[in-house]
Amino acid sequence: MSLHAIRPWRQIDRRKSRQIMVGNVPVGGDAPITVQTMTNTLTTNVAATVAQVQAAADAGADIVRVSVPDEASSKALKQIVRESPVPIVADIHFHYKRGIEAAEAGAACLRINPGNIGSADRVREVIKAARDHGCSIRIGVNAGSLEKHLLEKYGEPCPEAMIESGLDHIRILQDNDFHEFKISCKASDVFLAAAAYQGLAEATDAPIHLGITEAGGLTSGTIKSAIGLGNLLWMGIGDTIRVSLSADPVEEVKVGYEILKSLGLRHRGVNVISCPSCARQGFDVIKTVEILEKRLEHIKTPMSLSIIGCVVNGPGEALMTDVGFTGGGNGRGMVYLAGARSHAMDNDRMIDHIVEQVERKAAEIEAAQATEATAAE
Repeated sequence: MSLHAIRPWRQIDRRKSRQIMVGNVPVGGDAPITVQTMTNTLTTNVAATVAQVQAAADAGADIVRVSVPDEASSKALKQIVRESPVPIVADIHFHYKRGIEAAEAGAACLRINPGNIGSADRVREVIKAARDHGCSIRIGVNAGSLEKHLLEKYGEPCPEAMIESGLDHIRILQDNDFHEFKISCKASDVFLAAAAYQGLAEATDAPIHLGITEAGGLTSGTIKSAIGLGNLLWMGIGDTIRVSLSADPVEEVKVGYEILKSLGLRHRGVNVISCPSCARQGFDVIKTVEILEKRLEHIKTPMSLSIIGCVVNGPGEALMTDVGFTGGGNGRGMVYLAGARSHAMDNDRMIDHIVEQVERKAAEIEAAQATEATAAE
């Protein structure tokens, strides 16, 4: 029986969208919501850019965007694409020729900003290059770079202007019989972005790329993104996401996954449930969680771990997790496995022991999945 049948309040009905391909990654339809990030190295520094792409992929990124601001970057892109473990989206601004060059270099997708790429004729040339080289396209509407005529019409960036911009450029692609596209309508203002995305979701069946642009630093940007993206995802809107942070791209990937994990939309790695700690704690919860998160980064199998300082909520939280530890007294706590009390453990041995238990459980889950897959063949 589905968990949603037991707990209908957890149900999220995803908006029905067309599915496209970004390289070998499906986006939209019934495909998992993908997590994207963007490199911040100089694209011409191929080694540094590839290293950053690899680090993002290791953290779970499904797709990585790379800026292509000049001809030298277009040339470097070809090698980056060749060495990348994930599909590369070429970020194109101001010069349509960069889009053509990126398609020729093997980019899986071209991100074009309709407000600054030029005339409809130039957009058509980019469309032809995308078609000829098997690229998809993301129409990237941004509140900060709307077309002049829309700003004059509406007086300021607003949801209606952003939606109209997006639909105008969808029409250009469709008029050229090009349908392998997704669309975004980003703003740094959470209210503006959310309203624009809701209107766009009603107006098109194209896959939607979510983002709160220029969200800020690691803490403030995470909060803004969690509010904006979280509410839209909860409404069923969104097929791929990027968390925009003034931070390492790996942090963007981590935050993106945590947002999806919190809504039950995507699962990867260990979901740690831990208390903020208080005077009742039987061990140093904050330090323990910090160490465990680092030591468990290599676990990719979806599973849950509860680390609770005392017996007020510890046993209850452990009932819902694969592995748990609840603080007790006299330097000892209780280990829970599959929701049941298992054995006591000294606090000074607890971290190594918990890591061992999580690794063992992950191996069990992977073995069971492999058996199921073999039986289904």
